[in-house]
Amino acid sequence: MKNIPEYFGKLVFDDRVMKSMLSAKVYASLKRTIDEDAPLDISIANAVADAMKEWATKNGATHYTHWFQPLTGVTAEKHDSFISPSPDGGVIMEFSGKELIKGEPDASSFPSGGLRATFEARGYTAWDPTSYAFIKGNTLCIPTAFCSYGGEALDKKTPLLRSMEALNRQALRILKLFGHDDVKYVRCEVGPEQEYFLIDRKLYDQRRDLIFTGRTLFGAMPPKGQEMDDHYFGAIKPRVAEYMEDLNEELWKLGIYAKTEHNEVAPAQHELAPIYSTTNIATDHNQLTMEIMQKVAAKHGLVCLLHEKPFAGVNGSGKHNNWSISTDTGINLLKPGDTPYENAQFLLFLCAVIKAVDDYQDLLRLAVATAGNDHRLGANEAPPAIISMFLGDELDAVLDAIENDRPYAGSEKKTLTLGVDVLPDFARDTTDRNRTSPFAFTGNKFEFRSVGSSNSIACANIMLNAAVAESLRIYADRLEAAEDFEATLNGMIKKTIKDHRRIIFNGNGYDESWVREAEARGLCNYRTTPDCMPHLLDDKNVEMLTRHGIYSRAELESRCEIMLENYCKTVKIEANAMVDMARKQILPAVEKYAASVAEAAASKRAVVPTLTCGYESKLVSKLSLLIDQIAEKTDVLEVAIMNLKDESIKNIIDESCAIRDTVLCAMSELRAVADEAETLTAEEFWPFPTYGDLLFGVR
Repeated sequence: MKNIPEYFGKLVFDDRVMKSMLSAKVYASLKRTIDEDAPLDISIANAVADAMKEWATKNGATHYTHWFQPLTGVTAEKHDSFISPSPDGGVIMEFSGKELIKGEPDASSFPSGGLRATFEARGYTAWDPTSYAFIKGNTLCIPTAFCSYGGEALDKKTPLLRSMEALNRQALRILKLFGHDDVKYVRCEVGPEQEYFLIDRKLYDQRRDLIFTGRTLFGAMPPKGQEMDDHYFGAIKPRVAEYMEDLNEELWKLGIYAKTEHNEVAPAQHELAPIYSTTNIATDHNQLTMEIMQKVAAKHGLVCLLHEKPFAGVNGSGKHNNWSISTDTGINLLKPGDTPYENAQFLLFLCAVIKAVDDYQDLLRLAVATAGNDHRLGANEAPPAIISMFLGDELDAVLDAIENDRPYAGSEKKTLTLGVDVLPDFARDTTDRNRTSPFAFTGNKFEFRSVGSSNSIACANIMLNAAVAESLRIYADRLEAAEDFEATLNGMIKKTIKDHRRIIFNGNGYDESWVREAEARGLCNYRTTPDCMPHLLDDKNVEMLTRHGIYSRAELESRCEIMLENYCKTVKIEANAMVDMARKQILPAVEKYAASVAEAAASKRAVVPTLTCGYESKLVSKLSLLIDQIAEKTDVLEVAIMNLKDESIKNIIDESCAIRDTVLCAMSELRAVADEAETLTAEEFWPFPTYGDLLFGVR
């Protein structure tokens, strides 16, 4: 039996290590920097760097790196050793405060969306002391922000930290009005549930689409998929259980609070959920979790797929972003308490979120927009692309009573009696869960379910924090200037409910009627990345995000460019992979099988000339037709790719729209005929593993 408390966080330079290795003065100063954003003195940095180096080298580290999150969607690191030459020809191990605080990777080789010219190479990493350093392999990893020579943010951490500070500033203003002078800071907290697929490595290596794109571009459904709902919460297979055990151990060593694991709905699909952390730490941890998931899978002869829709016809994978806000004094600002109707502070913060989600539904939608997630949103396992909120019956009744100036009758805690004496009765929650809602209240937090499984959670939380900070700013301005605080407060709550009631929807988000109802309510329905991403530069969004100092206009323009460019590159890689597989694998395989069937028919006739060979003749005819259709659809797709170079396509928005309207349609048509051919082709002729092999291959 492993003693988890003994090795939990053993590879993290956390508070326990800092307390034991730093002087009381240095530790106190560093804590003020972490908790209260106090400036960091270089002498403190030097002391921390020395302790960090001593701790890291004792734990086997030979190098250090500034670990950052550029706009590629993955993490980046450049390793430097601790060694410095000594006068006697040997080496000494050194690490200074200057090296801790700042690094200098080449900024020209990362996406910048026009912020940097190719020849402008200088970029800087800056230590984020609020996120603990950790050891990965033989390298001390120092979480950092990443910016250009001119100070523009080239990463996801910097805007996230800015959004957290914006939310902190505005929330403190509100709390002081409610008499909470003891509160020093407000933090947003996140617990991201991570969904993923596990498939056998040997099968993965035979699929070019999985290797190049992370998803299957071809594949007919097997006789059984997820129809029986028998995989969800089912017994975990021994090979998967061994993987999960090793994964937990690696995560726990890095101080990541891996808590819950289970089978998900689709065959070969699973989920890992952590305990809540402060948002920037949760973001760092989730990036690490995805990396370690894939590394541990390799040790078990598996591949961890993090694509949002690796298999058509079964559920895709999301990342449910459970978000809440609380004070350093331990108050959860989204906890209703026993009487939410009488809890004015809770109602004001709830209204701030309602207003934020309605006013900036476009920002929340584009924050989760990727080529991969476009395949998932709106399917039967994911919320629709339409952003709405679920509050549940009790809170909805509370808001209705406030809006209509009538007393709230209240709700009694109902007890569920199970009809078996030996089983205990228990109180039923006041609200059910709604898995079809993109943004659902779940007791003392909101669950933003639209985030894609491969996405960084930074983007969604930046926009969420910013939008709520804006609502709180408006409320604080009014309340601080109010002559009658109570009357102004009550009026604001009532007005918010009335003005933003349209965003609240407690029904079935999968129902087609909701699309029509949402349109009638005036809600956005941006189905694809090209539909929503340009709205990042709408005046209201630029004004809000720049007002709070989260982005400059130039940074917003760069991100719009980068995200659309990423979309275009992703789909073009997929399209080219389809052409390659169709021509070099699928067509030769189907032709070979058709020839084999024709040869078998000819052999029969040679023995018995009167045989009609009806089965073989019909099959060869069907296969011949499909061969021609596959070849034709492949040519159409190739032309669609080539047309993206047309002079009429003047910018990245035009290109993304052309891809949405032509390339994706051509890909869908090619897949349809190729998948039909798979259902008719003998198994030994098909050139790569099928869905049945992949989804049920891990035993």
